[in-house]
Amino acid sequence: MLTKPARILRQGGVTRGLLFSGFLSCLSLPAIAQDSAEVEPAGFAECKARLQKQAIAAGVSSKTASEVMSGVQHLARVIELDRRQPEFTTTFADYLNRRVNDARVNTGRELLQEHQELLARVTRETGVPAPYLVAFWGLETNFGSYFGKMPVPSSLTTLACDPRRSTFFTEQLIAALRIIDEGAIPADQMEGSWAGAMGHVQFMPTVFLKHAVDADGDGRRDLWNSLPDAMMSAGRFLESMNWDGDYRWGREVLLPENFDYSLADGRRLPLEQWREMGITDAFGKPLAREPINAALVVPAGHRGPAFLAYHNFRVIMGWNRSEFYAIAVGHLAERIAGAGKLQNPPPEDAPALSRANIINLQKALQQRGYEPGNPDGIMGPGTRSAIRQFQAANNLVADGYPGESVLAALEIPAGQ
Repeated sequence: MLTKPARILRQGGVTRGLLFSGFLSCLSLPAIAQDSAEVEPAGFAECKARLQKQAIAAGVSSKTASEVMSGVQHLARVIELDRRQPEFTTTFADYLNRRVNDARVNTGRELLQEHQELLARVTRETGVPAPYLVAFWGLETNFGSYFGKMPVPSSLTTLACDPRRSTFFTEQLIAALRIIDEGAIPADQMEGSWAGAMGHVQFMPTVFLKHAVDADGDGRRDLWNSLPDAMMSAGRFLESMNWDGDYRWGREVLLPENFDYSLADGRRLPLEQWREMGITDAFGKPLAREPINAALVVPAGHRGPAFLAYHNFRVIMGWNRSEFYAIAVGHLAERIAGAGKLQNPPPEDAPALSRANIINLQKALQQRGYEPGNPDGIMGPGTRSAIRQFQAANNLVADGYPGESVLAALEIPAGQ
């Protein structure tokens, strides 16, 4: 029998407990304690003072702004983690296998039954099926087992004072101060991820302000201690992005031999057109004749699984702009609902690329006349398009994936 998450769940709230044995090994990031001995970098005190004034000008009370900002500290670890987000530095196989595994699927199925009344209510009011709600919950906090231990005001101030994404995190910090101001949670209890995501479903502060709801009627929007608030808020957020309750997220498919992988470039075509090309479902059966559009996604290149992604795939990416994440949510939801594993699992021997690898790849493509955009170490659509063009010109499978053949042709060493 599986051990349930250490937090004791109930519809009215959550009681915290110790992390269950072995759980930390499945987290993408470890728990991190604030280092009180850290020396603040030059200009940090001035930045804090400036942010405090901005918050007050934006409507945060002077009392909250001064009390919270006086306790804020710079966290160098936050900057380090900001530079190595796992969506950009891991293979699809590693990413998916860590997040969609038998233990998580089985726990998700148990919690789907345990909270069926609450989840059914959320589905009635928002149109989002219960397995998806549980899947988001599972991926974000392993079903409430780990919310993150970083002090959110300090994390967000650290990031707001860093030039890389200062504007975005300044907005998040001010939103966090407004959340404290409204009484949702005391400042010293506002803990979350290194980037400031909070509660059961890891809402960023601006998302919290706009979409969090008080579903249990206690007068507070509490995404840390109220499962009804958290689940209904997740449903409302997805509903706001036009979740389509009539269709799933997408599906695994099989592609015919000699398929033109250049079609996996984000274009959305009617399902009937994909069917006419010889694409079938994962079991070789013809695709349904439904009046919907879909995009072909091959996250591990031609050697890995292929998916036709529907409208809800883009909704999931509105939560987290990572194709890996969107596929993981969709696949976990299906597994929780009773489906089996992928028919064509991703290859586990694919090269893992660091940001430095990807920057070198982008520069090499530029030097050969294929424009990936600014070399930033991120495998975005521009880089995939450039790879696809390079592959087509060099008699390689044009799947837009930086596999070994592409790296060898561009003389880019992997795994550094």
